[in-house]
Amino acid sequence: MNVPASTKTPPEIAEGRVARWGLALADWSEKWFPDPLVFAFLGVVIVFLIALLTGERPGEVAIQAGKNFWTLVPFTMQMAMVIVGGYVVASTALVQRAIVALAAIPKTPRGAITLVATFATLTSLISWGFSPIFSGFLTRELAKRIKGLDYRACGAASYLGTGSVWAMGLSSSAAMLMATKSAMPASLFAISGLIPLTQTLLLWQSVVTTGLVICSTVLVAYLSAPSARNARTIESYGISFEQPKTEQEVRTRPGEWLEFSPLLTILVAAMLIWYLVNVFQTSERGALAALDLNTYNLIFVTVALLLHWRPKNFLKSVADAIPATGGVLIQFPFYAMIFGMITGTGLSEKIAGLFVSISSHETYGLLAAAYSAVLGLFIPSGGSKWIVEAPYVLQAAIAHQVHLGWVVQIYNIAEALPNLINPFWMLPLLGILKLRARDLVGYTALQLVVNAPLVMFLCWWFARSIPFVPPMK
Repeated sequence: MNVPASTKTPPEIAEGRVARWGLALADWSEKWFPDPLVFAFLGVVIVFLIALLTGERPGEVAIQAGKNFWTLVPFTMQMAMVIVGGYVVASTALVQRAIVALAAIPKTPRGAITLVATFATLTSLISWGFSPIFSGFLTRELAKRIKGLDYRACGAASYLGTGSVWAMGLSSSAAMLMATKSAMPASLFAISGLIPLTQTLLLWQSVVTTGLVICSTVLVAYLSAPSARNARTIESYGISFEQPKTEQEVRTRPGEWLEFSPLLTILVAAMLIWYLVNVFQTSERGALAALDLNTYNLIFVTVALLLHWRPKNFLKSVADAIPATGGVLIQFPFYAMIFGMITGTGLSEKIAGLFVSISSHETYGLLAAAYSAVLGLFIPSGGSKWIVEAPYVLQAAIAHQVHLGWVVQIYNIAEALPNLINPFWMLPLLGILKLRARDLVGYTALQLVVNAPLVMFLCWWFARSIPFVPPMK
């Protein structure tokens, strides 16, 4: 039976509503979304103009920006090592076999995108550096296997942990900082005292919030997955990846013996394990309090050493990981300029005074979440941004009798939202997928539209209901 031409449904209309929104946003972002470095420059200019509008002197603002250009170098190195550590673990033969096994599970494009979104969010609770790397390799494997898989949507799904719940897990810089007295600036400790992980990451309200956001994120990824007829496949981008070599390299020179021998790897890894065990055993605040960035990075390097087994394999993996750190290394100094303009002038105190004056116990949760999300557009760093934000946010919370641990969690869940449209932390993933930020942002922007109201509501609701606990000095 022939169907009249007037009743035929165009492919783009045959999609579900959420999938049509995703396709529309993806098409828009491919045309209009700028390079990540442009975002950093825009942040510098916007904060500079805000400082001028609030009465700061142009010369002083510029001096503070330049003066702080290198202040985040240690933190930049830590962030780069998070990426390297995640990459070298994800690229080991054992993890790659797990990726191949996982890629054999889904049979449809929608199932593949849902699988990637699920693993991206869950693994981000372990390490935000490991999550996009692991999920990116999984996306590459799925793109080779499943016909009609939209490479943009699946690539965006790889990034969803970084834009949703990463800071609600063990790599939360803010929670770990507040639980470790030796890591806290003295001025910050004087305000809040220690806030143990039982009052942040392990609050039942935090667990519920994390679960709801994960469910929302995965559901949107599922509903927005386009059908094969409208998909931009990996072939349409002209992207291909070499198959990893399975044969073992052969030693050709006597001097290469130690490069291929696991002896040194075992000895070095054993020393590091000994040290790590001691760190956890001697931690004054318990084992979890020892999980700062340095310890976390060292764990991943140690695991990578053992899984790669031979120094030659480990070094090759590190060399492959280095290009993924390029964006972090060059862009972080410009975010340090923003950091300097906010903290080195009177702008920080003016923001603090405004924040306290317009908030109350009833509105604090919503305003704190909104403020943290907006500031995240200019300082996309969970650790350094918390140092900027914490003093006046915590002072306002004490004034309004809001639970301090929940304030940390408001920060953690809200500051991840701008990552969905600020492509700074997308850079390592883009290197793995051979895509541009504009290829993924359409689908991550859709996640922002859905998740932002949910996050704001949960932050507001629990801030009103959790009893206030005085600072632990």
